[in-house]
Amino acid sequence: MNNLFVYLEIEDGIVGDVSLELLTKGRTLADQLKCKLEAVAAGYQLDNIGEQVFPYGVDTLYVADDKRLAPYTTLPHTSLLVNLFKEEKPQIAFMGATSIGRDLGPRVSSALFSGLTADCTSLEIGTYEDKKAGKTYENLLYQIRPAFGGNIVATIVNPDCRPQMATVREGVMKKEIRNAKHVGKTVKLDVAKYVPDTDFVVEVIERHIEKSKLNIKGAPIIVSGGYGVGSADNFKLLYDLAETLGAEVGASRAAVDAGFVEHERQIGQTGTTVRPKLYIACGISGQIQHIAGMQESAMIISINNDPKAPINAIADYVITGSIEEVLPKMIKYYKKNSK
Repeated sequence: MNNLFVYLEIEDGIVGDVSLELLTKGRTLADQLKCKLEAVAAGYQLDNIGEQVFPYGVDTLYVADDKRLAPYTTLPHTSLLVNLFKEEKPQIAFMGATSIGRDLGPRVSSALFSGLTADCTSLEIGTYEDKKAGKTYENLLYQIRPAFGGNIVATIVNPDCRPQMATVREGVMKKEIRNAKHVGKTVKLDVAKYVPDTDFVVEVIERHIEKSKLNIKGAPIIVSGGYGVGSADNFKLLYDLAETLGAEVGASRAAVDAGFVEHERQIGQTGTTVRPKLYIACGISGQIQHIAGMQESAMIISINNDPKAPINAIADYVITGSIEEVLPKMIKYYKKNSK
């Protein structure tokens, strides 16, 4: 069919945000390619999945409803996708760069000999010219992601193998309803046709999920620190400012690697992608991996000793100075003027 497919991650009957974000992007790309947007839901008691995803522009929803498919286990979900993709022959397939997507994606791409680009930060449609072979390929998926430690942004194409597969981290794409009244087609799959009984050899008897105590992704204001903050003790200033503003504290990878804060607060390509109303970057140089995770903030304030720090180029306001000097003044000023 050469359509665009999105694998839906489902927990307790709710479609994950990362899947809805991929449907939003997928709808835009499908419009460019003049093809259908299709989604795959695998799990148990999935009667309400359609009403969750059709508003995002899904043309066809494939539903594999079987008690043995929930919660997620590797073998049956892999067989389901591999055999469905062999049948439907999509040109593009997306899934989240989550623990599930990182387990499932490589297995599916390996079985189909299709290749996979992980942790993409952007997805576009374009043309590729292979000068050596003297060929020009139209309407290829540009799979864009930082590479070589974030020193470059690589655009990866897959001219010949299908589907073109990519995973994307939660929060990288925007989630937008296309048409609240749209209703697509639902196709119920015969699980036995796609998944052999031997794939159900693993049974989940008991499962525990520890929910994150932080909500960095949903915070309207984030005070984030980098290696330039200098120490874990200096991070206390960021916590003080965050408490004053009703904000959440974030960090760059360098600050996390240095042990200043825990990994759960990491923002960037290898952490969480955020879009707060206000992002205050303290002592952050602005490596591309970090910028990829916060560049769509509504307003960015950079506080840095280095007036030439790369992050200053994307900041709305730049304060040149040390954290120890600037943050206490900000706290004092806010407290004085917020009464």
